[in-house]
Formats: sequence, C-alpha cells, structure tokens
Amino acid sequence: MKLSPFQITRYLFLFTAIILAVFGIGSLMRNGDNPTLYVFYAFAMFADAAVMVFCYYQLNRKSRLGYWLAFTILALNIILTIFDQVGVIDILFMLVNLVTLIALYLSRKEFLPA
Repeated sequence: MKLSPFQITRYLFLFTAIILAVFGIGSLMRNGDNPTLYVFYAFAMFADAAVMVFCYYQLNRKSRLGYWLAFTILALNIILTIFDQVGVIDILFMLVNLVTLIALYLSRKEFLPA
C-alpha cells in the first residue's frame, strides 16, 4: 500500500502528537526541585499534542485556515525548541517538526482548496 504525500503529512502530525503526549507523561513522572514547573511543561506538551491532533483533522477538511494553523504550529514548535536548552531529544523533535513542515509545504496543493 503506497501512501500519498497528503496521508504521510497527516500521519506525521499524529506521530508528533504521540511524541508530545509521551514527553508530557515523562514530565509528570519526573521528580525534581520544582515539581510545579514540570506540571506546567506537561500541560504545555498536552496542549500542543491536542492542537496537533486538531490540525490532523482540519487538514482532512482542506480548509485554508486549517492549513495555515498547522503551518504556524509547526513553525512555532521549531522556533520554541531552538530557544530551549538544546539537547539530542530537542534536535530530534525539531527535525520531526521540520520534516512535517516541509512535507506540508510541498503538498500544499492537496491541502488548500482550489
């Protein structure tokens, strides 16, 4: 079964949402000096995952607003990751978002209404 660029891009959104949910759970399980900070990080990751799932469904509707929301969320994920303490996990997460952003841009004709 061959997947179209349209399907691959949408599945990358789900993959990113799953990664964010796993990171959120990891943040909740982390014991540290400031547990309130880790709860905030977990909440932010869960919110980002929810927006990614929302974008997944909006891209299927092929609306201009859904496309630009997805594009903006991916760009923000990349930019905000750069301003964090960058480690290996951050670089991998940034690459997943970058690949998704590039796939979204390259298949924009399939997502945007004619």
